[in-house]
Amino acid sequence: MSDKKCSHHKSKKKKLIRRCCAGFLIFLFLALLTILIVWAILQPKKPRFILQDTTIFTFNVSAPNIFSTSIQTTIYARNPNSKIGIYYDNMDIYAMYHNQQITYYTQIPPVYQGHKDVNIWSPFVYGNNIPIAPYNGPGLSEDQQNGGVWLDFKIDGRVKWKVGSITTGHYHLHVTCSAYVPLGDRPTYGGVMVGNNAVKYQLARDCSVSV
Repeated sequence: MSDKKCSHHKSKKKKLIRRCCAGFLIFLFLALLTILIVWAILQPKKPRFILQDTTIFTFNVSAPNIFSTSIQTTIYARNPNSKIGIYYDNMDIYAMYHNQQITYYTQIPPVYQGHKDVNIWSPFVYGNNIPIAPYNGPGLSEDQQNGGVWLDFKIDGRVKWKVGSITTGHYHLHVTCSAYVPLGDRPTYGGVMVGNNAVKYQLARDCSVSV
């Protein structure tokens, strides 16, 4: 009799566990389905980034493969969504020349961007005595003599989307702003003097964004 009772209790326990697992899976499925439906209805859009201007304070190739620079950029970021907020986290900006990083990472403070909101950042990107590839040194020197250089300003970070009281997990954010930046200590092409040997240039270049 005792063996029959034990097996009966075990069978009941197994059925209860199965029902709990089935209930949890159904709840999880319905929750995910609801999120997907809401997501499809809201149709989230990627944020828009614009490189508004740059100011070059230092741009110097001191040896064939040693480079120093200090550049202030102004980055415009807009959330085009009317019902979705964006959290920006762990964002770093840096400059690249011919696919080589030529500055350190500069951190952009984390921020929440509400519906249709705009944020403007003006970080400095700089590097002191950065070793560069031997084939890039002559190119930078030549660009300096010619009065301008093509640079890629890149932003790497993470974003979270907020819909009502629901906040998603993190997604990787990659932004690339490519621009031809004039050089020289005298204003040309509409540049404005902002200090000793520093000229600010309005660029208004759209950036590519991937999330």
